[in-house]
Amino acid sequence: MGKVRWHLMMSLDGFAAGPGHSMDWMSGVRGSPGIVEESIAGLGAVLGGRRGYDAIAGRHPGEAGRQPYGGAWSGPVFVLTHHPEDAVPDAGVTFLDCDVAEAVETGLAAAGGKDLEIHGQDVARQCVERGLVDEFRVHLAPVMLGSGVRLFDCPGIEPVRWARIHDGDPAQAVDLRYRRA
Repeated sequence: MGKVRWHLMMSLDGFAAGPGHSMDWMSGVRGSPGIVEESIAGLGAVLGGRRGYDAIAGRHPGEAGRQPYGGAWSGPVFVLTHHPEDAVPDAGVTFLDCDVAEAVETGLAAAGGKDLEIHGQDVARQCVERGLVDEFRVHLAPVMLGSGVRLFDCPGIEPVRWARIHDGDPAQAVDLRYRRA
C-alpha cells in the first residue's frame, strides 16, 4: 500500500496559499530538478478540501485548469466536504462526505498501491491530528505573502515532530539564507 503524503509549496512566512486560496504567487518559482516528476511517478490519488476546490473551480472553469500538477498528472481526485450536493461538478472529482480517516482509506484504495497526496490545509490538519500522514514534503518559496491560508493552524495541539528524510542527522534543522531580490 502507498503512503499518505502531505505535499505543498509554502511561503517563507508560513502560508500555503494567498488570500482567497490564490496560488499566483508561485509563478516563476522553480523547484529542485526532477521533484515534480518524482512526485507524479509515485502518485496514485489526491484528497483535498472543499474551500480550496471551490477557489480553484472559480478561477479555472473546465476540468483542465483544475487538475493537480497543472494537468501533468491525472487520476482519482477526491474532495472532502460536508455539502457535496452544492459543489461545482467535475467529471474527474469524487466528492466525499465522511470522516477524514474514511476519506484517506478511500483515497488509498483508489491509488492502487501508489501514494495518496493530501491537498488542502484543513484536510491536512485533520490528517496530522489523527496520525494519518506518513510523509510531509514542503518546498519553501522565496516569497513572503503576509496573509492567506496558513500551512498548519491548530492552536492547542502538542508539537508534531518530523524526522527529516536525508543522509545525516534526521533532527538537524534546515538552515536557509536569503537576501532581498
